[in-house]
Amino acid sequence: MLEKICQLAREAGSAIMDVYEGKKPLEATSKLDDSPVTAADIAAHKIIADGLKTLTPDIPLLSEEDPPGWEVRQHWQRYWLVDPLDGTKEFLKRNGEFTVNIALIENGKPVLGVVYAPVLNVMYSAADGKAWKEECGVRNPIHIRDARPPLVVISRSHGNNEELKEYLQQLGEHQTTSIGSSLKFCLVAEGQAQLYPRFGPTNIWDTAAGHAVAVAAGAHVHDWQGKTLDYTPRESFLNPAFRVTIY
Repeated sequence: MLEKICQLAREAGSAIMDVYEGKKPLEATSKLDDSPVTAADIAAHKIIADGLKTLTPDIPLLSEEDPPGWEVRQHWQRYWLVDPLDGTKEFLKRNGEFTVNIALIENGKPVLGVVYAPVLNVMYSAADGKAWKEECGVRNPIHIRDARPPLVVISRSHGNNEELKEYLQQLGEHQTTSIGSSLKFCLVAEGQAQLYPRFGPTNIWDTAAGHAVAVAAGAHVHDWQGKTLDYTPRESFLNPAFRVTIY
């Protein structure tokens, strides 16, 4: 199953790159919440939705680009949670820091996750409590790694936050780096960073795949009260503020 989902992510990434490289028109518009959506988001969504329907016709899909209503999904125990293009702002800035996110949720937990960065041609994946990074056709297991001072990874587009600034001031000695999309989870998972604190708003499709990869690599994904992020269906798609940490 994991290999098939990775292939689906690659196909979606290829469709995204057609728009990114100008082979197909961008057609950028804004949603009701003012977040951007492009032809790349829509094309990737269609590939993933069609692929998952063929692979697992009995498992429902919640995608950022076509989220079902609450009455449809309120009793779901197992479902696919997808962001066809995570980091649309990074896509529009053309910095390459965007991903395809596909996660399988069972009883509120992400049990399988794939994060594919098409420009970087890097695939992160997780299943059965193990995590991998595939680069240049070579797949290797990844694990968290301690480092002193710790490297803190923050959002490229949402890092200017007063709560975050205050938190970093209280953290003690540390270094910081910034990157877009769910790659922040993956930097912690592969041992490059030790902490990703998030105070700004995120939706469940932004985090589920990266969450699966980080946890399988040994990290913790908790809200600021210490509870694991939960993907049990609820009316709102918003996550609480959270942190990804090796500690």
